[in-house]
Amino acid sequence: MNRLWVLILLAFVYGCSDGGAQEKAAKKDAEKTAAGPLAVTAVDVAPKAVPISFEAVGRTEGSREVQVRARVAGVLEAQLFSEGDTVKAGTPLFRIERAPFEIELAQARAALAAETARKELAEQETERVKSLADKRAISQREADQAASAARQAAAAVQMAQARVRQAELNLSYTTVDAPIAGITGRALQSVGTLVQPNNDSALLTNMSRADPIWVRFALSEAEYARLRSSSEKNVLVRIQTADGAPYPDAGKLNFAGSTVDAQTGTVQMRAELPNAKQQLLPGQYVRVQVIAGEQKAITVPQSAVLQDQSGRFVWVAGADGKAVPRPIRAGSWVGQEWIVLEGLKPGETVITDNFVRLRPGTPVQVQKKNS
Repeated sequence: MNRLWVLILLAFVYGCSDGGAQEKAAKKDAEKTAAGPLAVTAVDVAPKAVPISFEAVGRTEGSREVQVRARVAGVLEAQLFSEGDTVKAGTPLFRIERAPFEIELAQARAALAAETARKELAEQETERVKSLADKRAISQREADQAASAARQAAAAVQMAQARVRQAELNLSYTTVDAPIAGITGRALQSVGTLVQPNNDSALLTNMSRADPIWVRFALSEAEYARLRSSSEKNVLVRIQTADGAPYPDAGKLNFAGSTVDAQTGTVQMRAELPNAKQQLLPGQYVRVQVIAGEQKAITVPQSAVLQDQSGRFVWVAGADGKAVPRPIRAGSWVGQEWIVLEGLKPGETVITDNFVRLRPGTPVQVQKKNS
């Protein structure tokens, strides 16, 4: 009898539990039906003309980069610029102690005056000896010796003049001027340092010209072959800075390597871009886009392209009104859009928002916008 009551009780409990689960499932289905399809914005994709472009990582460098060095030995007396200044060619940057070179110049001028006096005396002596030799009052040998002495005195004057010029040049080197117009670097020697032109202390600072600025990068063999098939004169180079902002001015290629790097399989390239406002500094890493002509391709807004562990994908609204994730192979970027190389067909509808609520098979209500 007790056993019978236990069986009846168990059957009652099971019936109640099963009924509760069915009730929850029915409630969930009702809520889902009441909510209706998820509203999303989407675009219909179709092939259109887009640039043929290649992407690379590049680095900027000055169109001219020079080392500023001391050309005479001496104590560095003054630094005449602030590090990082933009200066014109010929602007004084450093001053080396002048006194020793002023003394050297004065000595050279004095030596020149002495040699000039000896030359004048030798010329006068030559004239006297010549008149005596004409009268046969002295031997021809003595006349020849006087003429030779005059020529030696003239040569000594020329040597003294050269020493004066050298002393003047050394004195001018005590003021170290900017060899080019550009941006100054960090001062590598402190005021008070004894600098020597024949060792490491000679390097005082570096300068670079940043307008125009150069961008150095590399393309693969295949990309370079496609680039060569187009007219290189019409190739444009655009860049994006590290923060993703596009640089407003396009550049032109000004160098293409003639060999392929055996280790990397790439060809070195260089582009020149205007940089009047100094928005770019030498040494920056940038994203490079080389544009060489046009092609037909499917594009989607950048906001529609997502990425997970498997790679990039987009959400597509199927013919049955449900969302489906679609893996794609993306190419380069064009403005605010990605070029899609594989994964989409013309006429398909790509969802561009409300991704947080999307799940595979989610019913969607599509509101179209222009692609």
